Amino acid sequence: MKIVCVGAGPAGLYFAISAKRSDPSRDITVLERDPQGATYGWGVVYWDDMLDLLYVNDPESGRALRRASTLWKDQEIHVSGGVAHLGGYGFAMQRAEFLETLVDRARRLGVTVEYDHPVEDLTPFADADLIVAADGAGSRTRQLHGDHFGTRVETGANPYIWLGTDMVFPSFVFAFEKTPAGWLWFHAYPSSGTVSTCIVECTETTWRALGMDERDEDDGIRLLAQIFERSLQGHSLISQSRGEPARWLRFKEVSNRTWWHDNVVLIGDAAHTTHFTIGSGTRLAVIDAVELVRSLDDFPGDLAAALRDFDHRARPNLERVQRHARGSMNWYEHADDYLDGRDAVDAAYAMATRNSPPSSMRERVFRAEQLRPARLVQGAVDTAQRLILAARRGELPFVPSWHPGPPPAGREQARDIALARERAAR
Repeated sequence: MKIVCVGAGPAGLYFAISAKRSDPSRDITVLERDPQGATYGWGVVYWDDMLDLLYVNDPESGRALRRASTLWKDQEIHVSGGVAHLGGYGFAMQRAEFLETLVDRARRLGVTVEYDHPVEDLTPFADADLIVAADGAGSRTRQLHGDHFGTRVETGANPYIWLGTDMVFPSFVFAFEKTPAGWLWFHAYPSSGTVSTCIVECTETTWRALGMDERDEDDGIRLLAQIFERSLQGHSLISQSRGEPARWLRFKEVSNRTWWHDNVVLIGDAAHTTHFTIGSGTRLAVIDAVELVRSLDDFPGDLAAALRDFDHRARPNLERVQRHARGSMNWYEHADDYLDGRDAVDAAYAMATRNSPPSSMRERVFRAEQLRPARLVQGAVDTAQRLILAARRGELPFVPSWHPGPPPAGREQARDIALARERAAR
């Protein structure tokens, strides 16, 4: 089977790895329009459910990614100097290193990965059995098929900018600061031992009142660093990532009526996007890759049946995730209403319940969890859970793994990854 994968992001590379590992006879080429190493953005964040899937589907790349990841503990909410806590933990790493790890694994499996290779026309791939469109939210491959996919793109209201900082946060930090122009906030997490990812967001009204639409890059970054000086503890914000300056964006939610047409299938951001405030983009890209390979394995020799199966199973789950992400995006688009007149604990509770109805009991529990003894207990529980899951995956060399040996193929593999997939789809 000859497969051309357009786009060397997480979805395209992990699909190539999974497909080649499942059937080494597959001839797979990944084409990327940008030069190798040129990636916009700083870090990716993920949780145990994605690690579970990585370790079951391809333990070698799972171990490599985990080794390169940074562990963060607790979630802190800073509101004009006050601090509240949400608990929990997760993992993060530099996006460039994440992709380089996958490229290395794919090439060692026999996948061809070519850079500086933009795809504007599918005619050169007429001999390909399958074309996988993994070329992002603005997918050119998807656009070449007109409206066959039933694409819908909705643009969010808030401007945001994806930055780095030399402040290495030990926790996942949400910082909200009030200015005369309105509220601004950032989402930050450590993505290596030397830098953190820092996504700054605000309403359109605040953005314009601060003159961000007219300031040059350096002036705008300096102003943001001043606004967030308290949470950054005097550290700087960094705009340049691999030579490219960050730019203000508006989030684009992409959805499609179907994810396949003829021998072309959409995965990752080409098929769907979810707002960055729920941190699911990379995880969902990996799930798409694994699910597509599962369908190809389950329907050998019948591409249409395989793509129909993939679309039938994967798309409905994603629609539920998008509804959740849409609710989160809506909360931040009206964040000023939830922040004015509230202290850190009140604001943190409003943020924590943004996708669920609040209740007096839940609020009392939340407030109790702000006490240091309760946080210490929760931290111990989180650590125990993390170690149990790490042992099950085989991360701990001195503890037998719950999943020995390579993962089985086909429907048996589907059963093994079901729990991780279902958790990630919620």
